[in-house]
Amino acid sequence: MDFFSELFRFMTVPMIIFMVIVAPIWITMHYKSVNRANQGLSLEERELLDDLISQSEQLAARIDTLESLLDERSEHWRSSEEPKT
Repeated sequence: MDFFSELFRFMTVPMIIFMVIVAPIWITMHYKSVNRANQGLSLEERELLDDLISQSEQLAARIDTLESLLDERSEHWRSSEEPKT
């Protein structure tokens, strides 16, 4: 029992510091991040996302065009391996 009383006495100050300083900051920051996540995207983030979506659609269309051109000029380009040097 003496070991536990010494341990309790030793841990009292760090526990008080944690409960008074660290825990409130931790809890506050946690709930701020939860609230920010629940708000969804801001207007600026939504506009950026829309721009990225349109760019990806344009790139997909370009890839389709390039693939169709390659299909016309070289029928077996998809299955061909690069020549070894």
